[in-house]
Amino acid sequence: MQSIIRGCINRERSSQHLLYKEYYGYCMAICRRYAINDFEAADVLNDGFLKVFTHIEKYDSAKPFKAWIGRIMTNTAIDHYRANLRFSGHEDLSDHQDIGSYASVYADLAYKELLLLVQRLPPAYRMVFNLFAIDGYTHEEISGMLNISVGTSKSNLFKARQKLQEMLSETDAAQKADAPETTIKYGS
Repeated sequence: MQSIIRGCINRERSSQHLLYKEYYGYCMAICRRYAINDFEAADVLNDGFLKVFTHIEKYDSAKPFKAWIGRIMTNTAIDHYRANLRFSGHEDLSDHQDIGSYASVYADLAYKELLLLVQRLPPAYRMVFNLFAIDGYTHEEISGMLNISVGTSKSNLFKARQKLQEMLSETDAAQKADAPETTIKYGS
């Protein structure tokens, strides 16, 4: 991997291509979490790789490359969000209680299905949910990254969880409705 990185520092197209191939799946997974759809995720991915190739000489080889490139993709998704900022549906509410968890009901929900539900969240909710629940940032860090108050971050997380729970309930109800009913008759 170090030889590929050195090649990228020297602006060798073949090394850039190898790096792109090697990290495409990992980076696209990050971008999909933040994007509304695969087209938007591809835009973020391409912008992120442009930043990687432009700033690769700043990579510290003493640290894991995967973490470095993941951070760039996350920051690129945040930049994309800011550029398309539409804060039409957020409020500055800081006191909310978490909704009870129904994790056991949804234990079998596939990652891709969950990703599709997260992508359906409004942009402000999706961004805060990903940063807090997936990437592990604090509300203070999120407020600085997105230029919102800590209360808005907490409110958006609460509403994202609430909306996800509603969507999960709808998905569960739809799956139960689609399941064939089996009746066993004894004797005749």
